[in-house]
Amino acid sequence: MPRTTATIPDDLTDLMEGAVKAGIFENKSDAIRHVLREYFDEHQNARIAAAVSLYEEEQITLGTAARLAGVNRFEMRDILREEGIELRLGPKDMAAARDEIDAARDLE
Repeated sequence: MPRTTATIPDDLTDLMEGAVKAGIFENKSDAIRHVLREYFDEHQNARIAAAVSLYEEEQITLGTAARLAGVNRFEMRDILREEGIELRLGPKDMAAARDEIDAARDLE
């Protein structure tokens, strides 16, 4: 799992540490993961925008974009077309092929 560094205001850091001490979260990383998941669960358009951006920059495949956006591959294809983004057909290498297989398994 990749690491990310963030600067968080003191009041939010205090609340996060208090929540960990209160047993609400296991640790700070758990708190941050929970908040991000909740945000993207509540903001479907943000999920889609993030997935579209990553796909457009060729950082992810169609299958992964669909998984991240919370839609099926056909819906993702239509979203990309609506955004004027050219579809890439087929994986560009073995890593992308494995990524497509994993994404397809996650959609089942």
